[in-house]
Amino acid sequence: MTPYARRGVHGQTVEVLARRILGGEIAEGATLDLVALQSELDVSLTALRESLKVLAAKGMVDARQRRGTFVRPRAEWNLLDADVLRWQFEGASTSESDRALLHNLAEVRAIIEPAAVRLAAQRRTDADLVALDGALDAMGEEGGDAAHAVEADLAFHRALLAATHNELLERMEMVIESGLAHRDRIVHSAPHSEDPVPAHRAVLDAVRERDPQAAEAAMRALLDQAGRDLDRLDDAEDSATDSTADSEETEGSRSQ
Repeated sequence: MTPYARRGVHGQTVEVLARRILGGEIAEGATLDLVALQSELDVSLTALRESLKVLAAKGMVDARQRRGTFVRPRAEWNLLDADVLRWQFEGASTSESDRALLHNLAEVRAIIEPAAVRLAAQRRTDADLVALDGALDAMGEEGGDAAHAVEADLAFHRALLAATHNELLERMEMVIESGLAHRDRIVHSAPHSEDPVPAHRAVLDAVRERDPQAAEAAMRALLDQAGRDLDRLDDAEDSATDSTADSEETEGSRSQ
């Protein structure tokens, strides 16, 4: 499904409602008060209904006579929809939920990307190599900010999936990209993360040589490195939480 265009009041209304539902502010099974929402969000009833149609297409809400518009059970949401994934990552309200999403993404990547890169090594074209080389060069540029590094990494993985020349695998970029972008923003902004360029270069070299086994091994090594980056983030979060708890306990003792 094509990602939803985030433009204008209509787009903003969709985003607000989606994040409230995904964050649990509007609970599963809850019936929406459209009049109250119209007033709160300062939109027309027509615009509100059109926004809800977008969420209905993603399995998040439904409307019935006598019941009105309500939030469907999470099990019925299209969690693999690119927008739903983006809303989850961008709207993660706690570090615990954020980290759970990142680890779910890591598991999905471990299933998809090693197999995909084998196909890429067998089927890549010269044009695919040009796209991969360009992305890798961008990753290695000095002086770039985190946003530049994120876009370069996304371009590399997008080009790898395209090099499989399998239309369904190419569409998996919509599943991987939102979460990968969120992960990259965190990792590239954190100190002491490993240089990603050598691991990506090893993948590209194997694809260039049309060596599926080496390509898969290199991709697994790249994913292992990504896992270590996540572990460091987990450790940093845990340390920060422990420090906050210790500080609060100390302050509490002093006030007694």
